[in-house]
Amino acid sequence: MLDVENINQYYGGSHTLRGISLSLARGECLALLGRNGVGKTTLLKCLMGVLPVARGGVRLDGIDITRLAPHQRARLGMAYVPQGREIFARLTVGENIAMGMAAKPAAQARRIKKEIFELFPVLESMLGRRGGDLSGGQQQQLAIARALVAEPKLIILDEPTEGIQPSIIKDIGRVIHMLRQRGDIGILLCEQYFDFARELADQFIVLSRGEVVARGAQADMGSEEVRKFLSV
Repeated sequence: MLDVENINQYYGGSHTLRGISLSLARGECLALLGRNGVGKTTLLKCLMGVLPVARGGVRLDGIDITRLAPHQRARLGMAYVPQGREIFARLTVGENIAMGMAAKPAAQARRIKKEIFELFPVLESMLGRRGGDLSGGQQQQLAIARALVAEPKLIILDEPTEGIQPSIIKDIGRVIHMLRQRGDIGILLCEQYFDFARELADQFIVLSRGEVVARGAQADMGSEEVRKFLSV
């Protein structure tokens, strides 16, 4: 579903991404691993169109999206939950969710909301609360819910467990597992919490200094060859 070929990106005189290629099928979870500052978030922003690609290509379901704007990629079925969540702090939980499905017909919107509250039951009890008043973990759940209401083909998650209490990390892991089991969405998971990523991933890639240094199936994630690029 997602095919990335030989992506290169520059920031000033720095060559930040170096010939990165990856592929992701619908129903799979791909874990993107690496230390801080190796280019993981830069890659995700390039995939979503937030940053330009200097060379290389990105295809979604066979469509070349390399030069499309973020909103055009969203219309084609991409959803992005950035690091830091970036919910609308002054809007309520209900308004944040509504923003994610503004173009949906009323009957479809009701069905989607019901499905979202099955995934994140805590949000249904907080519909009238402002997003800025939620805990960090609740905001993360809201950010993922807001992305999912668009019914994407692909969801990109950037550090969804960062700064979150263990109980909500388990809830987020449960939701990602359920999405994998459904089989109709691809998940690109950028994650520092190694055990969390290994539990959910079908395959992985590791970045170091802007290039892929290891890749493979979930069973290979714990090897010494992989861990040496993740340890501080």
